[in-house]
Amino acid sequence: MRRFQSERGAILKSRRAKVLLTGIGGGGHGEQILKALRLGELEYDIVGTDVSDLCANRNLVNKFVQLPRASHPAYLDELRSLALSEKCVAVFHGSEPEMAVLSRARSALEADGLYVPVNPPAVLEICQDKTKTMAHLASCGLSAPSFMEVRALSDLDQWETLPAILKPSVGGGGSANVFIVQSREELLAFARYLLATCEAFIIQEYIGTSDDEYTVGVLFGADGVLLNSIAIRRVINNALTIRTQVPNRSGRPDLGSRLVISTGISQGHIADWPDVRSACEKIAGSLSPRAPINVQCRVVDGAVIPFEINPRFSGTTSLRAMAGYNEPDILVRRDVYGENIPVRFPYKEMTILRGLQEHPLGQLAI
Repeated sequence: MRRFQSERGAILKSRRAKVLLTGIGGGGHGEQILKALRLGELEYDIVGTDVSDLCANRNLVNKFVQLPRASHPAYLDELRSLALSEKCVAVFHGSEPEMAVLSRARSALEADGLYVPVNPPAVLEICQDKTKTMAHLASCGLSAPSFMEVRALSDLDQWETLPAILKPSVGGGGSANVFIVQSREELLAFARYLLATCEAFIIQEYIGTSDDEYTVGVLFGADGVLLNSIAIRRVINNALTIRTQVPNRSGRPDLGSRLVISTGISQGHIADWPDVRSACEKIAGSLSPRAPINVQCRVVDGAVIPFEINPRFSGTTSLRAMAGYNEPDILVRRDVYGENIPVRFPYKEMTILRGLQEHPLGQLAI
């Protein structure tokens, strides 16, 4: 980050910085980073991008630019050209396809003087494949649900644990194509459906109750230093937060009266939760990350059991920022401008709930 050394004092004195943020529409983590940056200690000029001109958040950034999809051959060149022409100090990814592109291009972008808070490809390779994630946890001696990868119906002859959850090994963002099964008949029916739509899926033991589900952020700097962690005990109680729920017919009262799969929209209670945070810090640290990690887990009989790991900023990034745990702002201040951010910096305990908000855009071409 040599090109910023002479600017460091001026930036910290003026408390302004210019960043590029992709994927600001769609309710994903790009929108969350946007909201967090608006709560930052620095004042941000944000160049926001999205694949669609019909972007609800375009009026919330200083400049909006439509970019091609991350899979387009011109995507990276257009993004790089935009970031450099706008004199941005950092590029934040707002979607998982863009995260993968920026991860592979991180060294080249850093050579241009751009800070890119994204995890290495090796971390993404594990976390973006649910079977590899569970296998990694098992290989490290960390707690995990029973699991198995399924590529053919005959594989299920080896599976006896019910109820269980079925989901694609790769993809399936936002809990798409995720199913709860409580009988062999349901297992085979949903397995046939998934094998018709994807090459492989993972079957996991259904664990715990939705009352004991947490989303946990573990923050690492670009140098791999663990800075802090934060846990939200989720409130899963409405259409925004429940993807699927079915009556519990398993004969397992310890699982509650209903079996629930949550959505990617989290809300709940931010508190210390030291045992949960400590376990998730160990889980995240096993990956040797260089950017934020988010662990989805449930607590079962006192044990923290992760069921998914996201190698990126969370869907609760803005909630955390409201509590004083502002990950994108902290990383810019620390990793770009060298500000001393104390490890285990304090933040508030609070309960935050979510709803919907409308964005009038005026007259746009249709």
